[in-house]
Amino acid sequence: MSQKNTLITIVGATAIGKTALSIKLAQHFNCDIISCDSRQFYKEMTIGTAVPVPEELDAAPHHFIQNRSIFEDYSVGQFEKDALKTLDILFIKNPVQIMVGGSGLYVDAVLKGLDYFPNVDSQIRIDLTTELENKGIEHLQNQLKSLDLEAYNTIAIDNPHRLIRALEICIGTGKTYSSFKNKPKTPRNFQSIKIGLKADREIMYDRINRRVDIMIENGLIEEAKKLHPHKNLNALQTVGYRELFEYFEGNFTKEFAIEEIKKNSRRFAKRQGTWFRKDANTIWFDFQEDVQNIIKAIENKL
Repeated sequence: MSQKNTLITIVGATAIGKTALSIKLAQHFNCDIISCDSRQFYKEMTIGTAVPVPEELDAAPHHFIQNRSIFEDYSVGQFEKDALKTLDILFIKNPVQIMVGGSGLYVDAVLKGLDYFPNVDSQIRIDLTTELENKGIEHLQNQLKSLDLEAYNTIAIDNPHRLIRALEICIGTGKTYSSFKNKPKTPRNFQSIKIGLKADREIMYDRINRRVDIMIENGLIEEAKKLHPHKNLNALQTVGYRELFEYFEGNFTKEFAIEEIKKNSRRFAKRQGTWFRKDANTIWFDFQEDVQNIIKAIENKL
């Protein structure tokens, strides 16, 4: 078995079982877990982001779980630097480490590095933000669809921050946002083994619907109510919170808000699938696969 530094990364759609698998693998390899979920960084958001429960957190050492506040700006670029620094320390004690998460951009930032985008006139962002407020998110989504279909199909278009970022590059440079992506990056000092979990669509959607029901039972409405005064913060432009804010403001009934959370979570899972399937090197397993078979596949690559 090679002693080369190796990062085992577990990807897949929301509610597919990534956390449970990461803990089993961390216990087998006696290593730590880097969380790569861009919403689990925030300590004020617990229920709606499906943060691992205390028993799960105790079962293996975790990093980047609720280590930030929603009141701090925390970019994917900063996460890339922090995660690489943490990995350098962890690899000293064990050449195998694990990363887990459903945020494709954050996974790619650690494994490959970020793309470079030129600076554009800051007025463009101000104008797009005004358009968002006056005409709604769908107007901006349609704009991106006409300017850069590839970006429309791959970025988190329900996230206003990501949507405006892609549009400002298209408008400010006259080129597509996609054209700046996938350029050569700084090589990593570790090899990567990517494990993907999948399920039939009906099963996946059922798991998502059940997870939302459990979140509601566990107090998601109360959690969102506390966060409602800060609804414009970037961290809160998130499925599960946005819909409840609409309910608090009288735009949705409670039942409709819950159905919207389920619908938008299913859409998010579909986009995650599109993003993660792009990497031909990912080894895919059914979410119910015996963990020993997954361990065997990993050890064959080490």
